[in-house]
Amino acid sequence: MPEDMKKILGPNERVELYVKQTLYHASLSIDSVAMTNERIILRSPHALGTQKNYTDYSYKDIATVEMNKGVLRSTIKLTLRFGGEPLSLDNLSNSDAEAAYGIIRGNIEKLKTSSKSGETSAPPAK
Repeated sequence: MPEDMKKILGPNERVELYVKQTLYHASLSIDSVAMTNERIILRSPHALGTQKNYTDYSYKDIATVEMNKGVLRSTIKLTLRFGGEPLSLDNLSNSDAEAAYGIIRGNIEKLKTSSKSGETSAPPAK
């Protein structure tokens, strides 16, 4: 993982998968994607690589995950809770797509479980 991406991680954030290849999301050319225990980070270089933009998606903002597996390459589509264009990670190797799908699903489930256990129940009625 490039140093510039490591610098934007939170104190308890750890990278679970890093994929370096050309991905496409709408009209953005994505150089690489990192999946951490907290979010998905897209890295977009521009100006001949001298500048980089980062876009991140929290797992709590992802409604559904879909993997379309081909013979050699796969696509993962993420539908966001608050609308907008789905995030599409295209042209992933099947092994990277399977790993990414598992990480994303696992982190979404962890959030659901932690939010349920963190809920407080009302005191019993008298």
